[in-house]
Amino acid sequence: MKRIILAMSGASGQIYGIRILQVLKDLRVETHLVISQPAEKTIEHETDYKAEEVKKMADFVYDVNDVGARIASGSFKCDGMIIAPCSIKTASSIAYSINDNLITRAADVTLKQKGMVVAMVREAPLHRGHLKTLLRLSELGVVVFPPVPAFYAMPSSLGDMIDHTVGRILDFFGLEHNLYTPWNGLRE
Repeated sequence: MKRIILAMSGASGQIYGIRILQVLKDLRVETHLVISQPAEKTIEHETDYKAEEVKKMADFVYDVNDVGARIASGSFKCDGMIIAPCSIKTASSIAYSINDNLITRAADVTLKQKGMVVAMVREAPLHRGHLKTLLRLSELGVVVFPPVPAFYAMPSSLGDMIDHTVGRILDFFGLEHNLYTPWNGLRE
């Protein structure tokens, strides 16, 4: 069974993390969830979900301040980590190994174990400091994946755009899904 750590930090775009949880549950992937306190507030502001409802979607839930949790150890075997959404604060902490909470510690450990970390960074516009941080993340091996809609997929709803982005992220983990139709060249 696949096992993925999902972290949700305090940026806009909480629906991405929620949708990832839903799809991973359908795919029978074991999920280990960490939600920051700002993310909990943003979930309830941006969506019809309560933070407690989102937590119930995961197989395991950890307190963001529990830096001694099992996902903070290199002995925890997993297929990788997704941070959706990823605030610039979280991205910066990961880029500079500031392990002051479980999200950044789990990302740091996943990277040192040569695991996959995908960060759905949510910020626009980006200034020079943001760009340097994202470059540093990339140099560390993090997949920097801003949720940019792909209009070539001809989305007919917001849900289609969310699923396309979620599907693209799940592709990094080799998970089979039918969330979007892969690019097949220009239409005649």
